[in-house]
Amino acid sequence: MEEIKSIGKIKNIFKPEKIRSIIIIAGIIGIALIFLSSYVDFGSASGKRKDEEFSVTTYSTEIESDLQSVLSQIEGAGKTKVLLTMENSVEYVYLNDSTTKTKEIQPLIRGVLVVCEGGDSPVVVERITQAVTKALDISTAKVCVTKLSE
Repeated sequence: MEEIKSIGKIKNIFKPEKIRSIIIIAGIIGIALIFLSSYVDFGSASGKRKDEEFSVTTYSTEIESDLQSVLSQIEGAGKTKVLLTMENSVEYVYLNDSTTKTKEIQPLIRGVLVVCEGGDSPVVVERITQAVTKALDISTAKVCVTKLSE
């Protein structure tokens, strides 16, 4: 007896009028979600903010401090200060849809100035120049090493 009642309920749910109204309601909900998604950005805003927060000065300061700490450990260098000059800002390469970032091109280093206590010794100058050119993958023409005034 209960089976007949449950079959009757199932048949009642699948009446053509009810199916039509369920499909219409589902369609309206789907259209509303699509409409809302064009106005509400669910999560990509945080990713874009990180890109926008990139700063060339922050980037160069980090490289300067890293270089300064490493170069000061070279034998004979002593107290060291480093200055970097950058050629351009960071560049982002996007796909045709302008939302998917494919790669990020870091700023180019135009030159490096290293001022250290041992900057008057040709051996120290050569060691520092080699270290900087290898670390930053730049030519020796872009590196200047000089003595720190006391």
